[in-house]
Amino acid sequence: MRHISKDMTLPPDLTVKRGSGAVRSKFPIYSNSLPPCNHACPTGSNIQEWLGLAQKEQFEQAFQALIKNNPMPAIHGRVCYHPCESACNRSDVDDAVSVHAVERFLGDQAIEKQWPVRFDAQPTGKRVLIVGAGPSGLATAYHLKRMGHDVEIRDSAPMAGGMMHFGIPAYRLPRNVLQQEIKRIEDMGIKIVLNHEVDSILAAKVKGQFDAVFIAIGAHIGRGVEIDNADPDKVTDAVSYLRDIELGKAPKLGKVVAVYGGGNTAMDAARTAKRFGAEVKVIYRRDRANMPAHDFECVEAMEEGVEFHWQRTINQIDGTTFTLEKMTINEEGRPQPSGEFETIEADSLILALGQNIDSKLTKAIPDVEHKWDGSVVVNENMMTGYKGVFAGGDMVPCDRTVTIAVGHGKKAAANIDAFLKGRIFTKVEKLPLIKVDELQLWYKTDAEQSEQSASDPIQRRTNFDEVLDGLSEQEALYEAQRCYSCGNCFECNGCFGACPHGAITRLGEGKGYKIDYDKCTGCEACYSQCPCHAIEMVEAELA
Repeated sequence: MRHISKDMTLPPDLTVKRGSGAVRSKFPIYSNSLPPCNHACPTGSNIQEWLGLAQKEQFEQAFQALIKNNPMPAIHGRVCYHPCESACNRSDVDDAVSVHAVERFLGDQAIEKQWPVRFDAQPTGKRVLIVGAGPSGLATAYHLKRMGHDVEIRDSAPMAGGMMHFGIPAYRLPRNVLQQEIKRIEDMGIKIVLNHEVDSILAAKVKGQFDAVFIAIGAHIGRGVEIDNADPDKVTDAVSYLRDIELGKAPKLGKVVAVYGGGNTAMDAARTAKRFGAEVKVIYRRDRANMPAHDFECVEAMEEGVEFHWQRTINQIDGTTFTLEKMTINEEGRPQPSGEFETIEADSLILALGQNIDSKLTKAIPDVEHKWDGSVVVNENMMTGYKGVFAGGDMVPCDRTVTIAVGHGKKAAANIDAFLKGRIFTKVEKLPLIKVDELQLWYKTDAEQSEQSASDPIQRRTNFDEVLDGLSEQEALYEAQRCYSCGNCFECNGCFGACPHGAITRLGEGKGYKIDYDKCTGCEACYSQCPCHAIEMVEAELA
């Protein structure tokens, strides 16, 4: 099949000669385009490719196709907020394809069956140091290794994973899953050095004879807020709280715990405190519709018995008495103080108001610029102001999610690889994006999304067992088959059957079709019968 842009004209050999009869003004050309799921994925995953392989029950091939872009599918199938599904064309018909659930199935299969990363790369002799073993650092190492570079990761923590380990509770991301996916990356020949704090980036670069450095130390410092409080020892931040629990140093917060904030970290802290037996009260200055946490996190927290105090801020704390000020929402949607107050009782407070970056390491590097919040300024190639030193993940201005961090890792690896080869990386031009109104869904049938079952809310709030179950093989197969294959031919034979002149020939499974332009009249029957818009009608040139 031919890959073209929509404004591409026919090749010279298909020029139409002028004459007295009817003139064919357009011809069909097979052309793959970009589906919205792939377009929305921060890792650039070719979702359609691996879903297509999963449809054929070629599960290991699907896994290998998936990890070309995303090395940790079992993790992403659990913690990614799947923007691909928000963009899915199927959501305009019934429900989006549950991409994350199929991804998790493939990741879990890989762990169970010990599928390795299958790659073949000739050693380049180049060495890269990565500081930080979180999602961005691990992804960068993974992609660089696939390119043949020697990679070493250093991290000050006693275990790898970064915020995946210290910021995401085990009920969302089981630790054995995290460890197995990291082990698969390590088994590629990547060295991970733990309990190793890098004091100087440039000194480590010189001493280790590294040709480039990627910094991905994450945002591990919780933000504070000024509150009139006579007992500040009763206040902790959510990042420190979750980290201490992972290190086996869970603090004693009392019977009633207040959580201040409305993001996903606030939900994680609240649901974790609930599992330690506390009565939990979340205080947030906006309403539920405008909280930054994903709604399913809020729903699950409510199911587990977490109490919410919407449109409230903490005015002062006197012992166990918290004075809250009610907020109103103005015309711009911003919370405003009302001057009305109420009190609640709580033994301690967890602040979940965002995270900052420890910029001590990067501020010691010449020519590296920082934003007001300590994040590092990088150029379009993810390089800092110091040549050969790159940064990504939470270190740079971005939305802080695991998937975006892994996407940074892929992008950073491509740019570091180009730098090591004395070139500048240039992105491949994207194909045209296919929206739902460009599909011809003659085969449209209702097929509702598979649901992942959840454990009982009363039982799950007493332990850290995983809340959501995965799909069975049959369910994963069904879900993969719900994909419309937007913009890419899946050989349905619609064009072959529709052509009234026998101008289309089937070339065999996986090889697509061929058009005989001597027989083609440009009637557009094939185009109108292609359900996924894998055919373009291209203007003919007149001789």
